[in-house]
Amino acid sequence: MSSAESGGGSPDGIPAAGSGAVGAAGAGAAGAGAGRAGTGTPAPGGAAGSGKPPASVVASLMLGMALVALDSTVVATAVPQIVGDLGGFSVFSWLFSGYLLAVTVSLPVYGKLSDTFGRKPVLLFGIALFLVGSLLCALAWNMAALIAFRIVQGLGGGALQGTVQTLAADLYPLKDRPKIQAKMSSVWATAAVAGPALGGLFAAYLHWRWIFLVNLPLAGLALAMVARHLTEPVRSPVRRGPVDWAGALSIFACGGVLLFALVQGGVAWPWLSAPSLGLLATSAVLAALVVRVERRAEEPILPGWVWRRRTIAAVNLALAALGLLMVAPMVFVPTYAQSVLGLDPVAAGLVMSAMTLSWPISAALSQHVYRRIGFRNTAAIGISLAVVILYSFTLLPHPAEPWQPALILFLLGGALGLFQLPLIIGVQSTVGWEQRGTTTASVLFNRQVGQSVGAALLGAVANATIAARLVQAPVPGLPDSLDGVAQALDRPELLPAAAADYLRDSVAAAVDHVFLGATFAAVAALLVLLLMAPRKFPVLPEHRED
Repeated sequence: MSSAESGGGSPDGIPAAGSGAVGAAGAGAAGAGAGRAGTGTPAPGGAAGSGKPPASVVASLMLGMALVALDSTVVATAVPQIVGDLGGFSVFSWLFSGYLLAVTVSLPVYGKLSDTFGRKPVLLFGIALFLVGSLLCALAWNMAALIAFRIVQGLGGGALQGTVQTLAADLYPLKDRPKIQAKMSSVWATAAVAGPALGGLFAAYLHWRWIFLVNLPLAGLALAMVARHLTEPVRSPVRRGPVDWAGALSIFACGGVLLFALVQGGVAWPWLSAPSLGLLATSAVLAALVVRVERRAEEPILPGWVWRRRTIAAVNLALAALGLLMVAPMVFVPTYAQSVLGLDPVAAGLVMSAMTLSWPISAALSQHVYRRIGFRNTAAIGISLAVVILYSFTLLPHPAEPWQPALILFLLGGALGLFQLPLIIGVQSTVGWEQRGTTTASVLFNRQVGQSVGAALLGAVANATIAARLVQAPVPGLPDSLDGVAQALDRPELLPAAAADYLRDSVAAAVDHVFLGATFAAVAALLVLLLMAPRKFPVLPEHRED
């Protein structure tokens, strides 16, 4: 057993609380097959070993994360105004899909670039690109232009999301990382609650363009704060291979085609139609091209070691399953709350917010668990609880009281906070500075892909359930197709009472099946942890505290 896997008296070599810190940001990539070692001494105020980073640095990171988090939620409530102004109702979903696609496919590229050139230049570039994209969105003249500019925003958002998460590991020693990660989680929780409300206020009382214009001063402030206050560790120069632009382009192409197929399949065309099969076949060919290009590259964007190392590969797969199962509460609970429980959008948002309240609290407290039993076992407990909680949703009575799904989501947030954060902190602690950006981007990329796959798979499950119940309907007056279901749910008073009740029952059954699918995804994540992840994560000695 290597020194990274033993000693220290605690699971995973995790430091005991209250002991002195060793600079994690200057840690080399020794151990765990980590390749080249990073060298150098942390600069004052910029590294894990030098105490807490200045408050201005923490504020700049949280502001950068807030830009991404808010932009993911603030647009949704303004869609009617945007469509009314610009048209393009048939393609407005690409305001979200295009942004998600750009964030997802750019994550691995920015991760490698941050390992090569440093975090600060990548973060500054991402903020600047996000600012430009926001300005262009505010100036958009039609829906096609707005979608294109949302993709520009997403390319900036990918740099922000991955690099901020990596810096959180660079700037904090292992014992303090749960604090900064909990703050990041609180940013997402706040955005989930405040974003839709802000979008509605801008659309109702100002103009939808202010949704993007408000990003300009925020992004400008974040840009200035990062430029002025963020100081990275000084490192000895190392030889840099050529940037793997061929790999970057092939990853963009492969990820773009795959996500396009998943987003459009079952919506714009049937899954077994020529467009779907053609796009999926093309993505498979491009995936083979990615493997070939990356094997030949001197400094690959997606190096093979992110899958050859058990710890990283296991976390990649576990977080892909997390992305898949998260589709159930994030996408289908709002529909359930409004269509089945009859709640208005504000009340439905409050039901959804229960999960965002408990998640950061659980994440912050998870350190007290993984210090005693290790990263893997803590995550295994969290996802085991999630299995039970997700399945319990299918046992709700019909009609349920609003507090019942809210309680389930509150418990689910607590379980998933205990699952996700130990995995991210643990996997970041198994690599040195030069590989941390790539590793962090890898797990975030897999989580995003899992979410896209989940949206396609669980959406197909829901559609199949409702379609089957429409065919078997014992009452007249129901919509003839799935396209008419949304309109009928929006105006249930136009249906006969028996038909409206049957349609609500059908939606409830569809959501139950979706949560059952999410339960299977949680079981898969648990099996990956138990069968694939090492019992003790090979934490680098430089990350420990003696």
